[in-house]
Amino acid sequence: MDMQYLVWAGDERGHKIPENVNIFTMTIPVSTHIPHAVGFAWGAKLRKKNFVTVCFFGDGATSKGDFGEGLNFAGTFKTPVVFVCQNNQWAISVPRSRQTAAQTLAQKAVAFGFEGIQVDGNDIFAVYKAGKYALDKARAGKGPTLIECYTYRLSDHTTADDAKKYRSDKEVEEWKKKDPIDRLRKFMQKKGLWNENYEKKVLEDARKKVDSAVQKMESMPPADPKDIFKYQYAEMPWHLQEQMKELSE
Repeated sequence: MDMQYLVWAGDERGHKIPENVNIFTMTIPVSTHIPHAVGFAWGAKLRKKNFVTVCFFGDGATSKGDFGEGLNFAGTFKTPVVFVCQNNQWAISVPRSRQTAAQTLAQKAVAFGFEGIQVDGNDIFAVYKAGKYALDKARAGKGPTLIECYTYRLSDHTTADDAKKYRSDKEVEEWKKKDPIDRLRKFMQKKGLWNENYEKKVLEDARKKVDSAVQKMESMPPADPKDIFKYQYAEMPWHLQEQMKELSE
């Protein structure tokens, strides 16, 4: 988690994947990671590795060319990849209705030759069931699946965004009634799995983990400026050597 905070702090060292974590680094450009996920999945298939690549993106990414290229490749070569689209209705300030005339985002998979599923993204059990189904199918060699999780972005897109400029408070309030955490809490209450002490402990544990990660991030020594040059090539070319020397001087 501390590596994640390094990324948000603008420290490139946060993009180093820990050895015990099987994930890719974060990507800021919208949708550019989709072809990468497909390529990695295809490589696993060629090497006969029995694992599945899972690729997450928002509804805005489905409007980019990388989305179509990646899904077309995945369908053609039946790569073991699961695409999970968090359709939260807004690509920053552009509503989904202004992004596509398709009734759903899930149906876009049909054009690329594989299955698309739309689920209630605020229902943890629906998302789990769809995810397990898609993972099992991919592991069985039956190709990719696109899962559209139909949900809503309750807050601003970023700290630089003001969502009140492009959507109504009434719309937000209606979606708050479908909050997935509240829904899960009510379910757990009915099953006798939740009480106030349980929630207090969960929140305290989460807070401790976050505080610990922030402390680790803040205690990191300053990065070495020479790292800018060191890791671009296996052997540093002459022009980078000259630039590094100039920086040192």
